[in-house]
Amino acid sequence: MKRENMNWYQFQEIICEHFRGLGAEAQTNVTVAGVRTNHDVDILVKTKFLGQDITWVVEAKYWNSKVNKSHVLALRAIVDDVGADKGFIVSKLGFQSGALEAAQSSNVLLKTFDELKAETKDMVEAEIIKMYKKRLHLLEDRYWSHSKETRINYRLRDDVHDFSMNFSGQLILAAARHAIMAAEDFNYPIIIQSHQKEQQGNPVASNFQQLQNWLNLNLNYFEEKITEAEWSMYQNGDYNPDFVRTPEDETTISSMLAQAMYSAGKDG
Repeated sequence: MKRENMNWYQFQEIICEHFRGLGAEAQTNVTVAGVRTNHDVDILVKTKFLGQDITWVVEAKYWNSKVNKSHVLALRAIVDDVGADKGFIVSKLGFQSGALEAAQSSNVLLKTFDELKAETKDMVEAEIIKMYKKRLHLLEDRYWSHSKETRINYRLRDDVHDFSMNFSGQLILAAARHAIMAAEDFNYPIIIQSHQKEQQGNPVASNFQQLQNWLNLNLNYFEEKITEAEWSMYQNGDYNPDFVRTPEDETTISSMLAQAMYSAGKDG
């Protein structure tokens, strides 16, 4: 549908569909209970990142004038009363200077629809990247909890004198972290190469969806491999992990390797 032929209802619906396309639950014309009163909102968006529920309230303003300060203040009050994480006003023609000032240093964002599409996509991708980083951190702790000898014996890495390059957990972790660094810089296409035979999927990611596919294939493969190895260790009486939980803000071995790889690639 052409934007110039759209009405308010249709504008509201395409905004709602945008959020659904990002994997969120979105509804139009919702009454939301607040602490002080109920509120009628144009669009209510709910989603979950890293186990945390997130709620956004969205107002669609398909007007032939710019949104003013009073509407921003009204949405700020609604967001506060219902306990939403963010509020959005999506305007056809933009915002008056007073509205922009009222939104500063608040959790209400003022966007045109094109801006909303671009920025919420980036926000969702950033949250997904956080999930992958947490997953990598847990997997790395699990990998290093086993001794070098155990990792070699149960094929979680090659022996130092084995140049077959079949599999190395450390190299998979570093390749994944390297790819995430490139994605955070929007540095596509990303060449994802762990230099081993058991790497899964296409080593070139031209967009975020292709990166997700590579990460899912390879991390699932690694997790399955280490689970099977640990089960064999248990059966053979070799399961003696020295498990230490690394703080999420602490630099790991694979992240140092990934940073060196990424820096070398940029310098080259």
